[in-house]
Amino acid sequence: MTQRITVTHTHGERISVVSGGVELMAYVYRPDPEAFEARKPYAHPLRTLAGNPVSGYRPSDHRWHKGLQMTSSHLSGQNFWGGNSYLGPEQGYQHVEERVGSMRHDGFEEFAVADDRLRFVETLTWVANPSVQHSGGQEWAREVRTIELHSVEPEAGAWALDWSIRLTNIRGEALNFGSPTTAGREMAGYTGLNWRGPRDFTGGDVIGPDGRGGEGEKGASDLMGTPAAEAPWVAFTGEHDGVDGHSTLLFAHAPENADSIHASHWFVRSEPIPSVAPSWAFFEEFELPPGESFGYRYRVVVADGAWDRARAEGYLENHGW
Repeated sequence: MTQRITVTHTHGERISVVSGGVELMAYVYRPDPEAFEARKPYAHPLRTLAGNPVSGYRPSDHRWHKGLQMTSSHLSGQNFWGGNSYLGPEQGYQHVEERVGSMRHDGFEEFAVADDRLRFVETLTWVANPSVQHSGGQEWAREVRTIELHSVEPEAGAWALDWSIRLTNIRGEALNFGSPTTAGREMAGYTGLNWRGPRDFTGGDVIGPDGRGGEGEKGASDLMGTPAAEAPWVAFTGEHDGVDGHSTLLFAHAPENADSIHASHWFVRSEPIPSVAPSWAFFEEFELPPGESFGYRYRVVVADGAWDRARAEGYLENHGW
């Protein structure tokens, strides 16, 4: 049986979802103060039903990492990820402010709250850094983002968040999506929807289907770069500081992602930082022509306890798309 939720919308700033006396999620869409961190909406904090935090915010190693975010690390020479830009093997990472773009919140097309479910449809514009055009920034892409929080189930000790994106090229010329790996950095293909875990999840256990993963960073290394076609889900379990216990985040591709514009691969790290991203351009760039669109849909399950493979697969089987 699902549990009721309470939604508080502070207009122009954030959306908060509370259930059982715990704030499960805050979705923050007000502009960030630091342009170098790539201003864009993010979900933080994320908490389990027991109230344990499972997202990191502006960690000292990467100030631009903020909970759960839609990103694009390499897009036609711009960085919609935030922070330093990877300029190739010879130059490495550089602080290049004029490369960092932003995602502007334009409004909500839909905002619906039920007893046990929140769904909203947000419109955003991806804007290149003003220095690209020297005229206040050029609008490159229009995004329709759908967020749905649901299945708050105390018996299962879990709740779910569905995050989908539909992105349209409005630039007038092709947009090229890549990653640090497509720019020459081996096995660093991060881009797309990215989760940054809390500091105490460093060294956590990572598993996937069919015996993939396990044993902390070894599990992360086993799954790094794995095609979503072979591993449609990844689970990350960490042990908390301050309280006795573990929490698990389960990341899954919707079935239709297999037919999207480009094949996805998993970016997974347990050391030196906890991070998971279903990367849409890990090994190869892809091009989005003017006026064309692409879409992806993902699910993130936030659970109390250390889930094993059987529990993860059982949950996904019992909760359809």
